[in-house]
Amino acid sequence: MEQKKKKTKAKVKYSRNDSAGAEKKNSLEKKVQQALLQLKRKPTTLKELAKAARIQAHEQDEFLGCLKEMKQRGQLFEEKHRLFYSKNFGLSPGEISKINETYGFVKKLDTEEELFVPGRFLHGAMPGDMVLVKTMPDSKGGDLPTAEVIKIIEKNDLSFSGRVVKRAGSLMIVPDKYVRFPIQVKRGQNMKLKDGDKVLARISTRGERHSGHIAQIVKAYGSSETAGNCAKAIVESAGVHYDFPPEVEAEAALVSQAGIHPKEAAGRLDLRQDVIFTIDGADSKDLDDAVSIQKTEYGWKLGVHIADVSYYVQHGSSLDREAFERGTSIYYAASVIPMLPKELSNGICSLNPGEDRLAFSALMELDAAGEMTSYSFKKTIIRSRVKGVYAEVNEILKGTASAEILNKYDGLTDTIFEMRELAGILSKRRASRGAVDLSSQESKIILDENGIAVDILPRVQGESESIIEEFMLQANQAAAKMGGGKQLPFLYRVHEKPPKEKVEDLVNLLNTLGINCAGIRDGAASPAALSAILKQVRGKPLELLINNQILRTMAKAVYSDRNIGHFGLVMDDYSHFTSPIRRYPDLMIHRILSAYVTGMRPENIVKRFEPLVKPAANQSSAREIRAMNIERDCEDCYKAEYMKKYIGHVFDGVISSVAPHGLYVQLPNTVEGMIRVENLPDDEYEYEMKVQFAGKYSKRVYRVGDAIRIMVVASDVSSGKIDFTPYTEGMTLEDFQQNK
Repeated sequence: MEQKKKKTKAKVKYSRNDSAGAEKKNSLEKKVQQALLQLKRKPTTLKELAKAARIQAHEQDEFLGCLKEMKQRGQLFEEKHRLFYSKNFGLSPGEISKINETYGFVKKLDTEEELFVPGRFLHGAMPGDMVLVKTMPDSKGGDLPTAEVIKIIEKNDLSFSGRVVKRAGSLMIVPDKYVRFPIQVKRGQNMKLKDGDKVLARISTRGERHSGHIAQIVKAYGSSETAGNCAKAIVESAGVHYDFPPEVEAEAALVSQAGIHPKEAAGRLDLRQDVIFTIDGADSKDLDDAVSIQKTEYGWKLGVHIADVSYYVQHGSSLDREAFERGTSIYYAASVIPMLPKELSNGICSLNPGEDRLAFSALMELDAAGEMTSYSFKKTIIRSRVKGVYAEVNEILKGTASAEILNKYDGLTDTIFEMRELAGILSKRRASRGAVDLSSQESKIILDENGIAVDILPRVQGESESIIEEFMLQANQAAAKMGGGKQLPFLYRVHEKPPKEKVEDLVNLLNTLGINCAGIRDGAASPAALSAILKQVRGKPLELLINNQILRTMAKAVYSDRNIGHFGLVMDDYSHFTSPIRRYPDLMIHRILSAYVTGMRPENIVKRFEPLVKPAANQSSAREIRAMNIERDCEDCYKAEYMKKYIGHVFDGVISSVAPHGLYVQLPNTVEGMIRVENLPDDEYEYEMKVQFAGKYSKRVYRVGDAIRIMVVASDVSSGKIDFTPYTEGMTLEDFQQNK
C-alpha cells in the first residue's frame, strides 16, 4: 500500500507542476495583451511594452518567450524595431491555402474560417505563407467573405512538383497544385529541360506580384506522361525521401546482423510451439502481425502477436529519429516507402514463416458473446507456421480452395474456421454498438514490367481481411485499456463527435432527399443514428452520395495523448498497437507498455515518456495526412496514365459528386473523372443543394447516384486529372473536339 501511495503522489506532483506552469504562462500573456490593447495603434518598443505590462525582472525570459509565440501566431508583428498588435488594426493571422490564376484562399488561424482573396490583393503571397489579412466589406467570393493580405509574416519555403511548358520562347513551370499559374524558370540553369518534363522546383526569388516570382529547378524526372516520374516528383515535393541516410542504413545493418541474443530469447514467454501465423496480401513483405486462437469451455483465447520493433529500434537512435521524421510507411501502386529500412521491415522484424522472431503479444480472453474478460501483454518469442495470404484463406472459407492451397495450410484449416466464428461474433457485437460502417472503394493498380499502369481494379475486401481487422481492433482496444487503466502516458487513436455545423448541413441534405434522419437532434448525431441512415440507402442509387456526405460530416481520427474515445467505433478506449513496423505511434506505445511489463516503476514511466507522447501524437497525425495525400495524388497519376489509352472510348459510370464547376463520375474500376459544366448539353444549369445540376429549359437533371454513359475526352498524367463528357448515340471524339 505504501508503494502505491508513493506512485500516486509522483503522478499528481508531475501534473500539478505542469498545470501551474501553463497557468503562469496564460496569466503573463493576458497582461501583455491588455497592455497592447491600451496602447491602441501606437507603435511600441520592447522596453515600453515591458513597462506597460508591468513585467518584473524575474519574468523577463518568460516575457520574451511570450512575445516570440505571439509573433509566430500572427498576433504581434514587428516593423523597424517597433511592435504592433494585430487586433488593434483589425488584422487576423491566417495561412494561404490555395491560389488560382486570378484569386486565392486564406484560412484564419483562430477560427479556421476560409476567406476569398482576389488576385490583386494577394500581393505575391504563396501557399503555406503565414499572413495577416483584413476582411473587406464587399464579398466577391460568393459564400465566402473577401479579404486582403496586408502583411506576409513568414514566407513558406515552397517546393512543388510541376510540368515544364514553353511560353513565348521562355521556359515556365505549371505547378501540379496549390498554385494555378505558370511560374518563370530561373535563367542559366544547366539542365536540358524539354517542354513537358516533370520537375521539382522551389521559389528562388519572390516578386511583389505572382508574375514576378522566379523558380529554380531542383530536379528533373523526365516526361510528365509517365506516372512513375510524376509519382517521384510528388513524393519528393512533399519532403519525403526514398533512401535512408547512411548512418541509418549502417545502424540497421548492425541490428540485423546481431540477430536475436540467446539471453533475450531465454527470458521471454516461448510460444514457438503454438499455432501462430500471419495473414496478409500476397505481395506483403513487412509482416508485423500474427494471430492465434483457441476455443475454450467459456469462450475464446485470442492472441495477437506483433513484431517487437521497440527491442531493435531504441529511443534516440538514428533509426528512431528517422522513423519519427517519416511517421509512417507510404504505399502507392506497387511502391513502398518504408518507415524503417528493409533490413528491419522485411527482415529481422518481419514475422516470416519458419523463423524465430521476437514479438510483443496481446493475450486476450473473451466470453462466448465476444466480450473481453481479461487481457495481458507479454514479451514473447514466436515462429509463424505459414505466410497466410488473404485470397488463399478466402478460398478455404468459401470451400473452393485448390489441393495446393489446402496442402499449404495443412493443419490450420480448423483454426481458420474458428477464427471466422469468433470474428463473426465480434462483428455483430460492433454493429450492435452502432459503430458507423462507412464503405470506401480503394483501387488496385496493376503495373507491367516497365512500371506502366495496365489495369485498374477495385480492391475487394474478403472475409479473411474482415477477420484480421476484427482481431486487430481487439488488440488495439486492450492496449488502450492497459495504458489508461495503469495511468501511463499514452498515445490514443481518438475520434471526436462530428461538428454541429456539419451535422446541420447533413440534416438539410437528408431532408431535401426525403431520407429519415429523426435520430439526429439539435445538431448532435450518434453513431447509431448515422448507421441507421446508411442502412436506409444501402443498395440504392443514393448510397454513394450519403456514404460520402457522412464521411465528410465526421471528424478525422487523430493521435492524441488525451483519451476522448473513438466516436466511429463506439469505443471508450482505442489506440494503435498492431503495426510498429509501419506506424510510429504503435512503436511508441510498444515502448511504454514494454517499460510497464518489464517492471519499470510507474513514476519513472511518467518521467520518461510524458514529455514524448504529445510531440509523437502531433507528428504522427501530421505525417499520416501527408502520406494519405501522397498516396492519393500518386495513384491519380497512374489512373490517368491507364485511361490515356481509352480517350474516345465510352463507359458506363455513376455520378459520384457534384461541384459548382462540374460533375464527378466514377467508373466500375474506381477511376473518377469530371464532366465540366461547359461540356453538358446546351442549356442553363442550376447547381442545386450540392446534389444535382438541373437544366432550366430541358428539365434535364444530373443527380448524384444517377447512372450515366460517358466518353473519355482527356487524361492528363501530370496532374492526375481525367475529363469525361456525356455520351449520346453515334457521338465521336472528333464531334466533341469540334463542338468545343
